[in-house]
Amino acid sequence: MGMTIIEKILARQSGQDRVRPGELVTVNVDTVVMFDNNFMDSVWREILHVIDPDRVIVAFDHRAPAAHVPSATAHQTGRRFVEKFGIKRFHDVGRMQGIAHVLIADHGYAMPGTVLLCSDSHTCSAGAFNCIARGVGAPDITYALTKGETWFRVGETVRYDLEGSFNPAVSMKDVFLHIAGTYGGHETMNVEFGGSALPQLNMNARRTLTTMGAELSAEFATFEPDQILFDHIDAHNPGHPAYEAQYPDEDATYADRRTIRLDEIEPLVALPDSVLDNSRPVGDLAGTVINQAFIGSCANGTIDDLECAAKVLAGRQVADSVRLIVTPGSQTIYRQAAKSGVLSTLVEAGAVVTNATCGACGGGHLGVLAAGETCITASTRNFKGRMGDPSAKIYMGSPATVAASAIKGTIADPCEFLGKGG
Repeated sequence: MGMTIIEKILARQSGQDRVRPGELVTVNVDTVVMFDNNFMDSVWREILHVIDPDRVIVAFDHRAPAAHVPSATAHQTGRRFVEKFGIKRFHDVGRMQGIAHVLIADHGYAMPGTVLLCSDSHTCSAGAFNCIARGVGAPDITYALTKGETWFRVGETVRYDLEGSFNPAVSMKDVFLHIAGTYGGHETMNVEFGGSALPQLNMNARRTLTTMGAELSAEFATFEPDQILFDHIDAHNPGHPAYEAQYPDEDATYADRRTIRLDEIEPLVALPDSVLDNSRPVGDLAGTVINQAFIGSCANGTIDDLECAAKVLAGRQVADSVRLIVTPGSQTIYRQAAKSGVLSTLVEAGAVVTNATCGACGGGHLGVLAAGETCITASTRNFKGRMGDPSAKIYMGSPATVAASAIKGTIADPCEFLGKGG
């Protein structure tokens, strides 16, 4: 029997002809990504050796610019680390700033067929680039930095075939909410995406889905490679190293194979505290009063997400009772939005547009929730206490749903502003 994409990458990187679910494999690591949390005093341990500085990326993203003295100190420690080992791919606060997972896309750092590690749980975002990418613990990061390898258990794979095309008010975030609400958790399993809809899905859309693989508790999430991927790498990383894209074998064995028809997906919202088995049609929650609306994060801080929000908000105003916070995923995206007029549209409507950072998504700064407040977010998580006080309620929706809700002052259906299509 053949292998899935993820099995083929694990086999290739471990020097084996084939691997099977249940096996433990030691694999070579091509890329290690470090971010500001890695350098916090509470976790930092002086690293004496880095096997290859060219395999390392350092990005300050969770609290950038620094939100308090501990994060400022972490940035200082990170800069010393970068200087000590001569790390070239360094994204400090400023022009090169952004969320690590977004920077990987902006600069074409993730190569097909490779292994990428970071200690942030949403590292799976890079799986859109036909690699295997995973968040691991701090000791695993140190080991990969110094030894160039790590280990994984091979899991079974669920295959999702994406078919059809989106209706105007629907996006990939709604697809994720459909999968999470219909199929629940994917613990110990891998997720592979493909299907006839791929030519319609750019890398931003694909990254939204792989990023949210962390919320399915999937081990790895990846897409089949195609020309859209190859063109993106060529455009964003000229002179990139050679790579070997990986395709599933025709007789690959899957734990399950499921078809998602994009034209049948409707705008969905996840209720507070969990995304698994917790999605509802937006109409079921229409009228729920909100205090804050947030668009951003590694999942939904793309230029496409900002353009979608601007389309909903153009010529309209955010409700007086709502704070709409928009956080681009990188300064590159911020500049794109500024040049295109998207930022002006958002600000004229009453949004606050912040610099590129994780910001409100992780409750670190730039939009922390107070006791008893309600937020609807187009970010990665709606866990209790995620964005501030534990008594705050966090609903999750697409950027279009969040923008529509910001106008209404209550959870609202974006179809009212973008049409139903179909």
